[in-house]
Amino acid sequence: MKLAVVGGGSTYTPELIDGFARLRDTLPLTEIALIDPDERRVSLVAGMARRMLARAGHPAVVRAHTGVEEGVAGAQAVLLQLRVGGQAAREVDETLPLDCGCVGQETVGAGGLAKALRTVPVVLDIAAAAAEHAPDAWIVDFTNPVGIVTKALLDAGHRAIGLCNVAIGFQRRFAKRLGVAPERLSLGHIGLNHLTWERSVHLDGADVLPALLAEHGQDIADEVGLPVELLRRLGAVPSYYLRYFYEHDRVVEEQRTKPSRAAEVAAMESALLEIYADPASDTKPELLEKRGGAFYSEAAVALIASLLGDRGDAQVVNVRNGTTLPFLPPEAVIEVPAVVTGDGAIPLPVAPVEPLYAGLIAHVSAYESLALDAALHGGVGRVEDALLANPLIGQASLSADLAARLVAANAAHLPWART
Repeated sequence: MKLAVVGGGSTYTPELIDGFARLRDTLPLTEIALIDPDERRVSLVAGMARRMLARAGHPAVVRAHTGVEEGVAGAQAVLLQLRVGGQAAREVDETLPLDCGCVGQETVGAGGLAKALRTVPVVLDIAAAAAEHAPDAWIVDFTNPVGIVTKALLDAGHRAIGLCNVAIGFQRRFAKRLGVAPERLSLGHIGLNHLTWERSVHLDGADVLPALLAEHGQDIADEVGLPVELLRRLGAVPSYYLRYFYEHDRVVEEQRTKPSRAAEVAAMESALLEIYADPASDTKPELLEKRGGAFYSEAAVALIASLLGDRGDAQVVNVRNGTTLPFLPPEAVIEVPAVVTGDGAIPLPVAPVEPLYAGLIAHVSAYESLALDAALHGGVGRVEDALLANPLIGQASLSADLAARLVAANAAHLPWART
């Protein structure tokens, strides 16, 4: 079984390799192709991956590639985890909006739109290569913004499914607090990528979310960066990303007083690459725990194993809406529990969504549709429309100003902006 990882030169890849090693019985890989245009980085990461697998006694062969075509050839699954423009572009995503009084974040708001503009065309080119050289492969997208990128892939006719680590992170942390195996918990996870709420937490069929909020509410609130009173009033746990919506002004003030996350990650990456260059290094560095993406490897293994093994189990994924949320178009991409088989993912039925959540979901889904249109067809006007529709911006003069700034700052990655 061959798996191709596009963006394999990421400093986070050894976390993925660690999961492959630990969960070899679930996903028996024989070849891992790491693909990245940065020859030095992918070579260092591939060397680290080989040493980690050797230490674990895993038989998979690791190959490094700088070209997508040769890397994906013959793969059963293609995992996308790329970052167009690197941490330098992320720095702009996180700081430019602050100049206009808006949240600076790489997946939501203006920064998320900028990332989508850079990323969607590149991902579609990669998917086209995969369709030619690995026509039966599943494309699993972990590249942000996952909802927009997944919709682009599906609209283009690819066998694609989106993956995020938010749900599995909640599951694992809830299980630890309850002292139970994570597999015994199922989440009432509802919304869009990076716009989700846990409305229930079922342990062996019984909803234990009220007890979790009563006994651990403050700790959970601290993790998601929101007041515990809000969580208890909602009777639900919003994801950390809801903080950008529910506490927008406070977040902006905080972001203006500290270094960007991009700057922090860039420093980590330099240190991690030094570790990977050490021929004696063969275990996942502790520093990687601070890099983000907790439990990503477990989620990726479970999803790929179900797609290739037709397991029919329930997992939280990004998938077509269909009739699941009747207030959204069928072609929208949502993030909900779904049954995953060899034919893809089918969303499980959900309880009616309260207006408090449905309104924001519909608002952001409409923005995502406009963002995808801008990423596919270009034009400052389309970028401005998407910003005007985004609940984190939504003002005419602000949208016009931000659109001009975003396009100018990202022109090196937007061919239409250079003509």
